[in-house]
This record gives sequence, C-alpha cells and structure tokens, in this order.
Amino acid sequence: MKVVRPEEMSVALLAGGLATRLKPITETIPKCLVEVAGRPFLEHQFALLRRCGIKKVVLCVGHMGEKVRAFAGDGQRFGLELTYAFDGEAPLGTGGALRQALPLLSDPFFVLYGDSYLPIDFKAVAQRFLVTSAAGCMTVFRNEHQWDASNVWFDQGCIRLYHKRTPDPRMRHIDYGLGLLRHAAFTLAPAAGGFDLALLYERLVEGGQLQGQEEVERFYEIGSPAGLAELDAHLRQTPLSP
Repeated sequence: MKVVRPEEMSVALLAGGLATRLKPITETIPKCLVEVAGRPFLEHQFALLRRCGIKKVVLCVGHMGEKVRAFAGDGQRFGLELTYAFDGEAPLGTGGALRQALPLLSDPFFVLYGDSYLPIDFKAVAQRFLVTSAAGCMTVFRNEHQWDASNVWFDQGCIRLYHKRTPDPRMRHIDYGLGLLRHAAFTLAPAAGGFDLALLYERLVEGGQLQGQEEVERFYEIGSPAGLAELDAHLRQTPLSP
C-alpha cells in the first residue's frame, strides 16, 4: 500500500449543517460563509490549511451547499484544490457525509469541522498518527467544562471513553475538532443511511482503534454567537496571513 505523506493528505471539511444557533445570520448564507474579522470564515480556514502545507480539500456540503461552491469554486484563488461532496435530498449527518466522500479522499485523511478554527500544526498530528496502526485519531483538549461540555475521558495518553450524550465524571477533555481516519474505519459504521461521526468515534474507542492526541493550544469555533464574537476579536488581534 502506498505510504501517504502528511502534505499529500486531503481534508474533509464538514460544512453541511443548518447552523440554527446562528440565526438570523444563517437564514440566507451557510455558516462557513459568515463574516469573521472582515472575511468569510471559510477563507480563514483555507489560510490555516495553506499555512500547514495542505492543498487538497473536499467540502462536504448540504444546506445551501451551492452557495459554498459559488463562493469557493475550484479553490485556485485560495491556493488550494477543492472538490465537493453533496448530501443530496436527505441530510447524511457528519458520518454519512464522510462515507459518501471516501472516493474523493486520501487514505488516511483529515477531518475538520466547518465551524472550527484550530491554530495547530496539522502535519505534526498526521506524522504522529501515521506511525500507528490505529484506524482513527481524535485530537483532544483539557477542557474541564470551560468552553463546552467535556466529552472525553483521556488517561495516560489514551482515549478511554468518548460520548457526546452521556456525561461521565472522568471526562475532563473535549473533542478538539481535528481527526484523522483511515478508510477501513468505516467498516464499523452503520451499513446504510445517515449517521453522526460521533457514533463512529465511539465504536473505534470500543474497539481500541482510536488514537488520542492532546493539544494545548485552545480551540475557537463559530457555532454559537459567543464563539463567533470571540474568534472575531482574536483574529483582529492576531490575523493570519492571506
């Protein structure tokens, strides 16, 4: 099997959500095009990926996805190679969207949420993952319920438990927002229909197939009005080069 280098890996960018918490802003535009620090948020994500040396991005889109494609096109003006995977008539969920996009993605590939801004070295994360035989990787952050509800029990370098809906007092960390998956991980996914990526992560943890990597640089997100305002202020103080 061909060995993939980090800079050759593609990023699956999950940008198909309804963004109900940002209404009325998102009644006419998708969340990834909401303005942050004077530019559509997607431009900030693109600049971050370029800084990490990543070139190939597959945008998994659904709600108002055509507006995303009309804005970003083939990615040439952003210095990237962009392709698109559309949900279709029915929403596929984050996991279903990834499974549909597999033919367009490298093996393994990065997974990035469409509302996350993560100022870390993506390639360093990939290098630590590629030397393992794990089917997937989740980056985690020691959260202590500060930024959102903690959902990961991370102990001695291992993810012991991950669950978004069932809290556990041992959960002090949170899913940071960057993952890596090998195509083989999807053998643990539901056979058909839409599903949430969280379900696949849970099954990988149960099978001992999810590597954990702890990050210490805090994450930013635009999934809520408070998060949007905070990232806007941060990027105005520390802008990323265009």
